[in-house]
Amino acid sequence: MPKLSWWKFLTIAIMFYVAWMGFMGKVPRLPILNETVRNLYFHVPMWFGMILIFLASAWYSIQYLRTGNLDHDVRAGTHAEIGIVFGLLGITTGMVWARFTWGEYWSNDPKQNASAVGLMIYMGYLLLRGSVSSVRDRARIASVYNIFAFAVLIPLIYILPRYTDSLHPGNGGNPGFNPYDQARHMRPVFYPAVLGWTLVGFWLANLLVRYKIIKNNYLSQ
Repeated sequence: MPKLSWWKFLTIAIMFYVAWMGFMGKVPRLPILNETVRNLYFHVPMWFGMILIFLASAWYSIQYLRTGNLDHDVRAGTHAEIGIVFGLLGITTGMVWARFTWGEYWSNDPKQNASAVGLMIYMGYLLLRGSVSSVRDRARIASVYNIFAFAVLIPLIYILPRYTDSLHPGNGGNPGFNPYDQARHMRPVFYPAVLGWTLVGFWLANLLVRYKIIKNNYLSQ
């Protein structure tokens, strides 16, 4: 029977807790937001998880450039794939939230547009990986691209929207979550949700990395 690490048990427990509280827990009755404030436990933590997973991807790209170990390149590519999945889930949950609070799924909000551009940059990274036949050339070129992709992503979604009119909390003069959207009894769910979703992402990446390494070793025999 496969052995589960302690952090995997922790991940399962956290996600059960977040799912239960997300759908059944008490939330503040706020104007316009109403029950949609529950999305705070899903949409926002997914974005935090995405950033940390993309950071890990960039780190593995740096490690490949330092060592030339192809396992690092596999890990970089795999974490980027999982990060994109989290980004798509984040955009989807954000669109649903926007529909009920801003009146439409996509309002060309600067942060929405910047997030879409950031994900397209990472999709370009995956296309680049698939377009170079040489394993070493692919790993080297993709690693450099990946590092710059992360360096561009942070200003795109966290810095530039703050200098424009935006409907997102904490941007364009709008109040942030702490004083407005997030009551005290939501924080004990929100922070574990950030940890839980992040751990889920790294767990998925770990499983996919192990599969790819086993597959590569098998094909090289």
